[in-house]
Amino acid sequence: MGSEKNARLGENPGQWLWPEYYQAFPAFSAETVRVGCHPRKMLHPSAAKQAIVLLHGLSDSAYYMSAIGEYFHGVLGYDVYIPLLQGHGLKSTQGMAGVTLAHWLENVGYAINCATLGATRVSIGGLSMGGSLGYFMACIDPRITGDLYLFSAALGLPEGPCGIPGWFKEVLLCLPFIGKFGSTPPLVGKHPFRYDRIYLNSAAQLVQLIRKINHLPLQFIDTGSPDRRIFSAWSECDKVISLDKLRHLQWRSPEGRFVTYVIPASDQVEHACVVLQDPIYAPGAESGAAPLEPANPRFGEMLAAVARFAVAC
Repeated sequence: MGSEKNARLGENPGQWLWPEYYQAFPAFSAETVRVGCHPRKMLHPSAAKQAIVLLHGLSDSAYYMSAIGEYFHGVLGYDVYIPLLQGHGLKSTQGMAGVTLAHWLENVGYAINCATLGATRVSIGGLSMGGSLGYFMACIDPRITGDLYLFSAALGLPEGPCGIPGWFKEVLLCLPFIGKFGSTPPLVGKHPFRYDRIYLNSAAQLVQLIRKINHLPLQFIDTGSPDRRIFSAWSECDKVISLDKLRHLQWRSPEGRFVTYVIPASDQVEHACVVLQDPIYAPGAESGAAPLEPANPRFGEMLAAVARFAVAC
């Protein structure tokens, strides 16, 4: 029943296929990628003037950005590219052990290149680590000429138990032996579109990215150009990322160039659920079973805010 529920919500294995991506990155193929986790491209018959690259988070897959991608494509008229980051969305997850930040940046660079072939204005964004990758590329890659969209962006780690500061957790994850603690239990479980846990070596790569961002000036929007803007959505009850880092970025941004959509803590929308239009069920879940991840009850309202932001450029 769970598979049927997910299928009814638009998850077609053949939907928005991007076969060229598999050719560019042989670690992926139609045989090795889990059903529904595949990279996606959503194109119009004639190339759209605007394109966007949307990036998923750590441990999940391109599925997570599909509903937002469909909105950009169907409602806002963008061409959309959603790459699958190295080591993610696989039936066999041994490749996650050797994944590096360089791999992910190569994946993102390829998607940006594809977007620039047809569009005159390219935006970028993503969920969690995908938001961080988008932020980094928006700062260093001149091909990003549009807006930046951050959904629960992981610009820093939150405090840990007993008030352990996020920066100390980042230090621990960068220790050279940390990957040795990431071998068990298995990554693939009952969730159809993400791994059941975060592989510690891949978390260390995220910390490397966060450190690179910390050393960047605010050059994406600190250019004097009103066309350089950031839309950021997050939930006040998010325990996975540092909300203070997002608020600080908002404080540093020029007036009118950083637009937020904040989901109140009372709605209890967890980290990755911010981008979910529909709940996700375990394959075979019985009717009436609780979803593995509930939908964002404010998803439509959030996309309306995205639309207001997008058309204001």
